[in-house]
Amino acid sequence: MNHTSTPQSRIVLVTGASSGIGKATAMTLIEEGYTVYVAARRVEKMDDLKALGAHPLKMDITKEEDIKAVVETITHAHGGVDILINNAGFGMYGAMEDTTLDDARYQFEVNLFGLARLTQAVLPHMRAQGFGKIVNLSSMGGKVYFPLGTWYHATKHALEGWSDALRLEVAPFGIDVIIIEPGAIKTEFGDVMITPMMERSGDTAYADLAERMAAASRDSYEKGQSSPPSLIAHTIAKALKARRPRTRYAAGTWAKPLMAARKWLGDRVFDRLVMNTV
Repeated sequence: MNHTSTPQSRIVLVTGASSGIGKATAMTLIEEGYTVYVAARRVEKMDDLKALGAHPLKMDITKEEDIKAVVETITHAHGGVDILINNAGFGMYGAMEDTTLDDARYQFEVNLFGLARLTQAVLPHMRAQGFGKIVNLSSMGGKVYFPLGTWYHATKHALEGWSDALRLEVAPFGIDVIIIEPGAIKTEFGDVMITPMMERSGDTAYADLAERMAAASRDSYEKGQSSPPSLIAHTIAKALKARRPRTRYAAGTWAKPLMAARKWLGDRVFDRLVMNTV
């Protein structure tokens, strides 16, 4: 079947749309003419998107019943989701030794297993119509690494491999899988990262490293060294318009140079580079 990806005919679901990249992406895609559903735990934080024409739905990505209800609502109204933007996620930092396995499991539930379950739920419609786009928000942290980010980086490295394998599985059905790798973006990420990190490791054997990481993060996220979420939103919009989208799009402060350094300089040189910045 020959499907043209005109925005007016496509149903989009953006997760984690109550702030940051998710909210900016929803705004951009509404402007582009897509029919946009937005999902987040804090549904009241999406009132501005509703005023622009979005359809807000309450969803905790870790709850099966929430995922099922969202997909059923969209399916009842439109037949299914044509474009899924898997944006919901967060960065959990703290020394590996100081982090409980329950917290580590929750990081995986949000950043990998939840989006995987949602993807499973929307794929039958995409396969049946011979068209679909799945956009997974990874991070430069899916290719590089920083201390005290063991579990966060584990989820993003996993998402990269998961997306690569999924791309091969669904390509015969006319479905694209696109990985977005943001760098430092001006969002809630810094705030959500620093306080729990200091609670975990601020008074342990890793306290000095935690203080240095917190200072480096504040420099990146609070002193104008991060890119606006709209940059990633426009990158996603560009990928959706492409007849044959790239498998990966890296964008935002530090993303391309750091990923290139890791690739070409090797682990030991990259280790020194990272530790010299914290």
